[in-house]
Amino acid sequence: MSAIYHITSAPEVERAARAGEYAPAGYEAEGFVHCSYRHQVLGVANVRYRGRPGLVLLEIDRARVPGRVVDEDLEGTGSLFPHIYGRVPMSAVLAIHDFPCDGEGGFELPPTVGAWPAGDRLTGPGIG
Repeated sequence: MSAIYHITSAPEVERAARAGEYAPAGYEAEGFVHCSYRHQVLGVANVRYRGRPGLVLLEIDRARVPGRVVDEDLEGTGSLFPHIYGRVPMSAVLAIHDFPCDGEGGFELPPTVGAWPAGDRLTGPGIG
């Protein structure tokens, strides 16, 4: 099983929990969900989300995503990032991690990332 990660806001995840599936605000325009591998999360967070409060990190089981997951370099960086072409069923989300920035606006990977046992129940903000 291979996990991929997506940074979003707590309110978006709360809406997704009620709907049973997740799609970010830009999904309709882009047609996919931007994700990262574990080693890419901090680079993305510190460049694109620096100083932004109220974020969470979705840990997604790639094998449970019914849509295509394609590794692509859409920005010409030389790095491949996983993109999900379809909405993400909340049943594919292994965990939702609080992802606060520090006092200087930077991020550190939560110690809970990857710490769930196989088959564990979805946990995190907005999930009962």
